[in-house]
Amino acid sequence: MRQFLTIFQVVVSVLLVGVILMQEKGVGLSATFGGGGEFFKSKRGIDRVLFVGTVILSALFILTSLAFIFVK
Repeated sequence: MRQFLTIFQVVVSVLLVGVILMQEKGVGLSATFGGGGEFFKSKRGIDRVLFVGTVILSALFILTSLAFIFVK
């Protein structure tokens, strides 16, 4: 079980890095402090899919990290 969790966490972390790198530059907190032109922009299309994917993958990463505490 521990080996499965390790492999699963590596796959999730690689996917998470990929999804983060595919996101549009200049959005988020840096845009608020002068990094982007607009103050607020709703996410549409692929931006929304990448955002939701980031949230889901980060939640999976956290859950697998916590699962290592309980698995022996």
